[in-house]
Amino acid sequence: MLGGKAKNYAATPVLEDLRSFDGAALGHDWLDAAIARGLGWIVNIGAFSTPITGGGNGTILDLDQPEGIISVPAGITIRPIRVHLHGQTPLLATDADESELLIAVDRTAKWAVDGTYTLETPYNLRTDFTEACPCQAASAFTADTTDPVLDIELARSVIVGDVQGTPATALWTKNELLYEPKTPPFIVGPAMLVVYWGGTVATTGFAEICFVAFPSSKISGLHS
Repeated sequence: MLGGKAKNYAATPVLEDLRSFDGAALGHDWLDAAIARGLGWIVNIGAFSTPITGGGNGTILDLDQPEGIISVPAGITIRPIRVHLHGQTPLLATDADESELLIAVDRTAKWAVDGTYTLETPYNLRTDFTEACPCQAASAFTADTTDPVLDIELARSVIVGDVQGTPATALWTKNELLYEPKTPPFIVGPAMLVVYWGGTVATTGFAEICFVAFPSSKISGLHS
């Protein structure tokens, strides 16, 4: 297919040369193509064996103290391709204790860069790619950021304890949440992808957040 061309996704599409991969025309799915071009990213929350304490560094979910934020600026769009939350629940304190995990979207505002937090470094899913990610990432909020507005809740997990005996000797069932959407949403900046975990007793946890990020101009001409 030498010399072949196809239109790109610019607002005013233009023809571009078809690319070759492994000696053949690039015919992989959109995700492989995006990662090959350096558009895929991963953010890890919690490191090695040290988790983040959820619930605003305390207990229940706290809207303005999330466990993780991917901030999407104006002019950038992301698609979450894999978000994996791992809750580490402590011993039950009483009957009906609960632990929650939540993945949500603020569809109209990016992060205000306020509160007390830990900045995270997004790493490219193509390991030789050295350019900076167009999105900021932060975790472990222990003082309030500007309240996200959770317009869209993408996924949730809730477990509730049922004590049949002494609470202090009871264990929970496993609590984790794997979000791998068949059709990932287009989160068009300014916006935020936000993750939370917590419970009536302090829940710690880890997260891996994978997404692709690209200029919004590539999709701006696609709406009807």
